Amino acid sequence: MNKFFAWCKRYLSLTLLATLVVGAAVLFFNDNSLLRTVEQERRIDELQASIKDATDTLEYYQNLNRSLDTDKETMERIVREQYHMQHPDEDVYVFEQ
Repeated sequence: MNKFFAWCKRYLSLTLLATLVVGAAVLFFNDNSLLRTVEQERRIDELQASIKDATDTLEYYQNLNRSLDTDKETMERIVREQYHMQHPDEDVYVFEQ
């Protein structure tokens, strides 16, 4: 036990302990703590992935809208597939899976 006190007296000082306490407070217990920063970085990554998905979907629908405005075959294909429309002299068979 005497060796432990000698070791503490030799290596631990008030300045070192104060520095460790302030460092722990800054890293873990304030508004900009290390844990909160890691959590916010993870949230940023999730939001950026969500933005990328939304941007890809937006580009798909913009291209589809552009092609519907310019290409009559595309419009006819979409109307036939999604709305089951047909010409008056046609028979349409719908297969559900």
